[in-house]
Amino acid sequence: MLKSLKRQNHKLSSPEGQIEVLDDAESINIPSFEDKMADIGFSQFKPTGIEIFQVNVGKMCNQVCAHCHVDAGPDRKEIMTKETMQQCLDAIEGTDIKIVDLTGGAPEMNPHFRWFVEELRAIGKDVIVRCNLTIILANPKYNDLPEFFKKHKVNVVSSLPYFTAKRTDAQRGDGVFDKSIKALQMLNAVGYGKEGTDLKLDLVYNPAGAFLPGDQETLTAQFKRKLLEYDIEFNDLFAITNLPVSRFLEYLVKTEKYEDYMHELVNAFNPAAAAGVMCRNTLSVSWDGYLYDCDFNQMLELKVNAPSHISEFDLKALSNREIILNQHCYGCTAGAGSSCGGATT
Repeated sequence: MLKSLKRQNHKLSSPEGQIEVLDDAESINIPSFEDKMADIGFSQFKPTGIEIFQVNVGKMCNQVCAHCHVDAGPDRKEIMTKETMQQCLDAIEGTDIKIVDLTGGAPEMNPHFRWFVEELRAIGKDVIVRCNLTIILANPKYNDLPEFFKKHKVNVVSSLPYFTAKRTDAQRGDGVFDKSIKALQMLNAVGYGKEGTDLKLDLVYNPAGAFLPGDQETLTAQFKRKLLEYDIEFNDLFAITNLPVSRFLEYLVKTEKYEDYMHELVNAFNPAAAAGVMCRNTLSVSWDGYLYDCDFNQMLELKVNAPSHISEFDLKALSNREIILNQHCYGCTAGAGSSCGGATT
């Protein structure tokens, strides 16, 4: 069955600050993702458990990246309150949820960020921070972040689109590559990414255009070789597919690549990748405390099929919920698959 994929009426912020509304009438016909999943035995798509609690602590960021599905930037005012953070702590304390993955925006810009990390570690949770690297140099008050991360044994996951300035700056802004290199060197200096330490430093690669990422293992080897020229070491690299949401959707529409990209995702559908997508073991929490199957559903405001606010957290109901699927899910099931931890196959 073909399903009309409509460009939903999302307000999109361009790097220039302009607001555009995509025409809801324009659509393309591609196979229904729900039907595709039913064909491979997932007529009901449910979690395998909740192992990762991913929390977006705010959309404020010191950068305006061209591919950002959160539409984050310096002008965003959405920030998680300390009260909502406490509700998150209360919800997961004493549960088998092992990992808390902090995202933004730049999560470090939340005024309660450090308190939240300390409290999460105090209740025995492993913490991931999605750090854009340049935040470390954005203001003197952030310069000690490498030491803070080390003190609390935070797993730092950092976005670095490429190992050259030209491609990185094109996606993330002028001067970002040089600042990112400096920040990585600062993290290495305190032990991150170094052999023999337990301080994990992972990188994230996103394609710079309307195409799927290359082989993750090959990319990892390339990045390790090239970054050694700057005396930089890291642990793993995660290759993540750009989903047609927010700024990347805007890019696809402006460059008239939207339809071709969607067909590329559909044609690359991989049943093995579909079985291992991140929504099966992850729960996403928005800055205002609402719950979603993943952070892409969060940006599309597709709340969970269960009690949907952290204040009414019900682990049993959430563990048995039916995951909400939509056409953008093709992005996570294409090729080797894509998740916040990179390829799924």
